[in-house]
Amino acid sequence: MDDAAARSTQSFRIETAVGSPRATAVAVLIILLALMLLPTFAGRNLIQDLIFLFYMLALAQCWNLLAGYAGLISVGQQAFVGLGGYLLFALTLIAGLNPLLAILLAGLVSALIALPTALIVFRLRGAYFAIGTWVVAEVYRLVFAQVKPLGGGTGTSLTPSVTSSVPGIEWVKTLLDVRAPAARDIVSYWVALALLAGTLAAVYFILRSRRGLALGAIRDHEAAAAGLGVDIYRIKLAVYVATAAMTGMIGALIYLQKARISPDAAFSVLDWTAYVIFIVVIGGIGTMEGPVIGAIVFYLLQRYLADFGASYLILLGTLGIVIMLFAPRGLWGLVADRYDLTLFPTRRRLIIRDREDG
Repeated sequence: MDDAAARSTQSFRIETAVGSPRATAVAVLIILLALMLLPTFAGRNLIQDLIFLFYMLALAQCWNLLAGYAGLISVGQQAFVGLGGYLLFALTLIAGLNPLLAILLAGLVSALIALPTALIVFRLRGAYFAIGTWVVAEVYRLVFAQVKPLGGGTGTSLTPSVTSSVPGIEWVKTLLDVRAPAARDIVSYWVALALLAGTLAAVYFILRSRRGLALGAIRDHEAAAAGLGVDIYRIKLAVYVATAAMTGMIGALIYLQKARISPDAAFSVLDWTAYVIFIVVIGGIGTMEGPVIGAIVFYLLQRYLADFGASYLILLGTLGIVIMLFAPRGLWGLVADRYDLTLFPTRRRLIIRDREDG
């Protein structure tokens, strides 16, 4: 009886994890504005480096949503990077579409193809799912290696008429007084920045939504989530298709900027999945902040240590193992625990307050 009386004097509510969303939003807007204006005074090398950083971070956020929240440990996301790249080439070289429109369509078609792909790989669990996604990516690679209009096994390049038809190049040339290649890099930089911002926003609002709450329940305890009525299959399918769409658009942008594609490069497990997993693991899986930290660390390591050849890969592997052993929650986990810091508040917690009688 006393326990019942005690419960009747308590109120319950759910609130998002402690953070300063308004301050974060202002900071993000300032950083975004600064990055938009950066090409007006930055050199071409820095612009190219930042394009690389932007699309690796966007890929890392997609994989983190898939693995860190939905529990789908995929090692085959290169399937959608390569698919997006080849769709860009097909839509521009064969269909004659505008490159920017081709990027959007590449994302849409990647999402459509992800549906039947999911029907196959979702029959697998755990390590079998991971291997299954890699096998699917290899099937895509072998299929596109047989497409002769797109270069077959040796690949092909975008024609100058396609690379010069990207909207905004002439305007940038006039405004900033640069040559066509530099103008093309600047336009690619802005598109990469837009895709990164869109990816971050999409992931954030997904995690803040009811589906994000369901993803948190699935991540914490899948069986318990199912017992509470969460449609696990439907939620995972939605996340898989959404990440395929975003990854496809990022892949299309990558190969628009590179202007050359081949099956081995487009479907490289090292470049588009292993490095992405490394970024997420060292930064902190299951957080939005973790991939940001991981991408910056990865960029700095590649920028200054890539010339060491095999030693560079050994260093990456060693760093990943050390982080997993001594900081399982990643570098961001160390920062968050020490300073009680949350930049993108997405976690919920139960707040219990006592009510006064009368």
